[in-house]
Amino acid sequence: MSLESVRQFFAEKAPDIDIIELNESTATVALAAAAHNVEPGQIAKTLSLKVRNEIILIVAKGDARLDNKKLKAAFGAKARMLSSDEVITWTGHPVGGVCPFGLEHPLAVYCDVSLKHYQEVLPAAGAIHSAVRISPSRLAELTEAQWIDVCQ
Repeated sequence: MSLESVRQFFAEKAPDIDIIELNESTATVALAAAAHNVEPGQIAKTLSLKVRNEIILIVAKGDARLDNKKLKAAFGAKARMLSSDEVITWTGHPVGGVCPFGLEHPLAVYCDVSLKHYQEVLPAAGAIHSAVRISPSRLAELTEAQWIDVCQ
């Protein structure tokens, strides 16, 4: 189960971080921001993309949009979003609960510099009603992410 893989990830790598579980869905940036009483930008959305033959994850602030020109410059090719089925297959997480923690397969993780606007962000935690509160730098450290600039 996806939430369980995230629980295990934090138990092993960051036991000081608690998973927040709510009764309502936080599957979209708007729902998550309202539920956690934060700005939409503080919701750290995880985008699942395919670039050439590689599956990657990009974590960005919730109200940021990918910039296709920056994305192509950073990776040397166009990227496409994964389908819902592909997202589940590669990450093990359902759409709306996708995060860079407890992944089904090892994937390259990138954090967009837009996250640095906040001291604390809230990425999902493997389910549509779960999240964690974490600093962008700690998120990048725990997921071995590289910082990039690919959003508007």
